[in-house]
Amino acid sequence: MAARLRVLIIDDHPLFRQGIRWSLEELGDMEVVGEAENGQEAIKLAERLLPDVVLVDINLPGLNGLEVARVIKRRDPRIAMIVLSVYEDDEQLFQAIKVGAAAYSSKDVHPNALINMIRDVSRGRYLINESVLAKPHVATRVLHQFRELASSEDEQTSALFAPLTSREIEILDCIARGLSNKEIANELSISGQTVKNHITSILSKLQVNDRTMAVIYAIKKGWIKMGYEGASPVAN
Repeated sequence: MAARLRVLIIDDHPLFRQGIRWSLEELGDMEVVGEAENGQEAIKLAERLLPDVVLVDINLPGLNGLEVARVIKRRDPRIAMIVLSVYEDDEQLFQAIKVGAAAYSSKDVHPNALINMIRDVSRGRYLINESVLAKPHVATRVLHQFRELASSEDEQTSALFAPLTSREIEILDCIARGLSNKEIANELSISGQTVKNHITSILSKLQVNDRTMAVIYAIKKGWIKMGYEGASPVAN
């Protein structure tokens, strides 16, 4: 019998914690190993209980959920963090990316969607990339941030950053801007099949399962060189 997913819930509202516990534990493949109502307690529990997934409310009293997520991920990168908020906010999304969250969602998410989210992040999926790509101006900010980090790397490290060809980097850049395969082909004056071949190559080289994961990987490495400097803001 497969081991059940170990979930830690961090929220200062008992009814919300109880509702999540009931939703998860009736499934049979998940176990709520602990609950915490504040950040300091949560960090201690995560270190002691070693959960697979942590659900954390962004608006905790005292140490906020983002700081809690940052500390837990630093101490145990294996743990998948899902950041929850009363309302979705671009600044919170950006900060959730920075602390290494695997997903970011409003707290009114449907129980079935949250269950699927927990299962997905436990398997290593990085769902937050879908939120980023749905908001081009957030993607722009993330890209600038990681490009600055990449530029601060020493030359020896930077030399290790190039498994992709210049054409593949161009295609990743297009994907990050939300272009379809057809639009990429038109922009780069290549065939749709060539675009597909390049994407297959990119996924293989980066050892990721889909194009959004490839974009996030490239963002983290600072490979994508977006031409947004001086551009007008992109609307939702």
